[in-house]
Amino acid sequence: MRARRVRQVWRAAAGAAALVLGIGAAPAAAAGLRPTWTVAVVDQASRRVLGLGADRPAALSPPGGPERPVLWSWSADAAPDLADLDPGRTWSMPDEAKSRVRQGRRYLLTTASGGLAAVVDTTTGATAWAVDTGSANPHSAELLPDGNVAVAASGGGWVRLYAASLGPRCTAHAEYRLPGAHGVQWDARTRLLWALGDDTLTALRVGGTSAAPTLTVARAVPLPERGGHDLAPVLASPGRFWVSTTAHLWRFDPAADRFTRIRLADEGAERDIKSVGDEPGTGRLLTAAPDHAGPCVWCTSVLTLHRPDGVRYLPGAQLYKARWWTSWGSGA
Repeated sequence: MRARRVRQVWRAAAGAAALVLGIGAAPAAAAGLRPTWTVAVVDQASRRVLGLGADRPAALSPPGGPERPVLWSWSADAAPDLADLDPGRTWSMPDEAKSRVRQGRRYLLTTASGGLAAVVDTTTGATAWAVDTGSANPHSAELLPDGNVAVAASGGGWVRLYAASLGPRCTAHAEYRLPGAHGVQWDARTRLLWALGDDTLTALRVGGTSAAPTLTVARAVPLPERGGHDLAPVLASPGRFWVSTTAHLWRFDPAADRFTRIRLADEGAERDIKSVGDEPGTGRLLTAAPDHAGPCVWCTSVLTLHRPDGVRYLPGAQLYKARWWTSWGSGA
């Protein structure tokens, strides 16, 4: 880490008043008041998704400033309506946390390597939909305008579009085989479902009906290098995507069919990025990548900010992904 980076520790004391267990009225109010400047992280050590507060863009930067508390947390372990899906097993190693808004309601989309994929209503804390994918190792999910849910699973080597609109435990799905499937992203402008695998970025066309969806390939673009991992929208340039690979960070422009390498001040920070996203309104990048300092070789206790650069430490955490908790919608 370069010495000139700004350093600050986010700490959440046990029992602190700012910590809310479960997503209910208080977290929803926090998200509603300032949905843009919260960061959601996936912590495998505590088996929770945490919402870390930052009340304005500049609040992330000043050294020695006030602590940014945990505004809310969610865990399948504490969700009684998920008991039938054995969260002790299926919620092991959580690996995704996305904010999506559909028909005026905000949802948490989350997955875990243990097999769970879930959509949680952040207003009520209730699980809107969830399935156990078994040993497929789901890594990401996406909410479509009709209420169906796409899931990418690296171990299973597939992208599935579940007919979640039919009910909270619906397992009916369409499937597209994609080796190393890690990311999935709906593009409301083109109505294409983009999926990231080991070697390709594929645009899938959704057909059929909500009750019986289909997936067909609209186009498949080879990655500039192997090891596709994270796929996220470029909020400052709608229609474009962030793509991380094992060695580098890229921006993809579907209109030009072109990948552009994104060079960071610290070239080492471009490697093995597990999540990436730009802050709405500022364009500042937030990435999470392994720091190789703890027992989890794929996790980190450090969140990295770019342009301007900075780092945030969460001692004892084993973070896999970190995302701006934005009001990104599903196009409904």
